[in-house]
Amino acid sequence: MSEKGAKTMPKTEYTIEPGKQEIISTTILDAPRELVFKAYTDPKLFAQWWGPRRYENKIDRFDARSGGEWRVEQVGADGVRHGFRGVNHDVVAPERICQTFEYEGFPGHVALQTATFEPLGNKTKLVAHLVFETVMDRDGMVASGMQEGADESVERLAELLESMKSGK
Repeated sequence: MSEKGAKTMPKTEYTIEPGKQEIISTTILDAPRELVFKAYTDPKLFAQWWGPRRYENKIDRFDARSGGEWRVEQVGADGVRHGFRGVNHDVVAPERICQTFEYEGFPGHVALQTATFEPLGNKTKLVAHLVFETVMDRDGMVASGMQEGADESVERLAELLESMKSGK
């Protein structure tokens, strides 16, 4: 608790080894995995937490089933748009989601992400394993500010999960 009644935000650990094509992030969230999984697979909830706060998420497609496609645009206050898309290859509720991830600003550079949701009592260990086609693609993602954006997403997700737990 940082201030009276305030929750401590979850800390994400990153594994980014030189010369490898992957990023692994691990976060412990203070919510049951069914809620965390729902926040990942319900488009209305996903739009509330994914990405930096300075963007509004516009859901274009969001089929959270195996074989389903997704596309989300992040829109800044200045009107600048950033599109992201992918295909869900394997969705097993509430255990894992394996999907492709592509930033439309750099088409053809596709990563494969597997998110696993491990129950830890009333908490969830969330592990995201991203594998890129090349080390250069991975390094480009890291250089883009990915870690700061991912940390902000986790903060927003934790806030949403708190409101979901309290029924707000």
